Amino acid sequence: MTSLPAYIARRLILLIFVILGVTILIFAITMLVPIEIRAMLYVRNVQHTSPDQLRSIAKRYGLDRPFYEQYFTWLSQVLQGNLGFAKFSQQSVADAILERWPYTFEIVLFAAPLIIFIGIFLGVQSAIHKDGMIDHACRILSIIGWSLPSFWLGLLLLSVFSGYLRWVSPGPLDINLQQFRNDPKSGFVRYTKIDLIDGLLNGRPDITLNVIQHAILPVTVIVIINIALLIRVMRSSMLEALNKPYTTAARAKGLDEKTVIYKHARRNALIPVVTLSGMLVAGLLGGLVITETVFGFGGLGQWAANAAIQLDVPAVLGYAMLSAFLFVIANLIVDILYAYIDPRIRLV
Repeated sequence: MTSLPAYIARRLILLIFVILGVTILIFAITMLVPIEIRAMLYVRNVQHTSPDQLRSIAKRYGLDRPFYEQYFTWLSQVLQGNLGFAKFSQQSVADAILERWPYTFEIVLFAAPLIIFIGIFLGVQSAIHKDGMIDHACRILSIIGWSLPSFWLGLLLLSVFSGYLRWVSPGPLDINLQQFRNDPKSGFVRYTKIDLIDGLLNGRPDITLNVIQHAILPVTVIVIINIALLIRVMRSSMLEALNKPYTTAARAKGLDEKTVIYKHARRNALIPVVTLSGMLVAGLLGGLVITETVFGFGGLGQWAANAAIQLDVPAVLGYAMLSAFLFVIANLIVDILYAYIDPRIRLV
């Protein structure tokens, strides 16, 4: 049997080719945009630019060259950390991502563990108590969660807890703390650009606590919406595992029901849930367009949506690269977890 380190090494080698293929695919899609529109990204005043001038600009920046030449030029710039300039936000794409991604990360940091652990727990309990009260409650919860529009739930929570009770204001941080954080005279250093961590590193736990307070409502929305699918998948997988011959054999050997359920059935039932969880977390890290917009977080998803609306090709390319990278890494982690949960997979 292949050892786990060898399995991981093999997956890491394959990862290089996967990332290379992803970059080719992403760049090829942007080539579908007409040359004249891509040339407009280099122009300050589009309305006063003639078609001849656009063709001249396209030639100057190599936009009329063969695909492979443009791809290698772009890839060499990406490898040097240059993702281009986002015209609509007037900053480099790398700076824009580094500035906004921490807000998305703070929400996902709290939401992802809650979604995964509560989803697995409720899915298992639902399967164990099939057609009982707990099962019906979990099924109703998952149907409600899956049916609720995130913008509606977000606005409802904002109306109650921010508008009526005034417990928390929209945004990632109170305005006075934002001003303190951004004031060069305050001595606040943004080591990681993640306020949750920088608050502790600067000896300001009140900032960290304020970040947690502001994250409660968006995290609640994300958890309620996404936990529904995980409960359903875990329940189905667990029911299938409980009817497999190996669980019957385990019971026939005299093992107690808890050992059969939690040691044998649940472990094997986790495989589809691990896949779903990995893709779910990667998707959340790639941006939460609606939730960030409703709660005024100004995260990566909101920025990417504006870039797509304004057809800012470098910004869309940079965001697509980040999203693809997150999904590739998530896929790698899922593969490793597969091998840990079921060692037979290392043979493949």
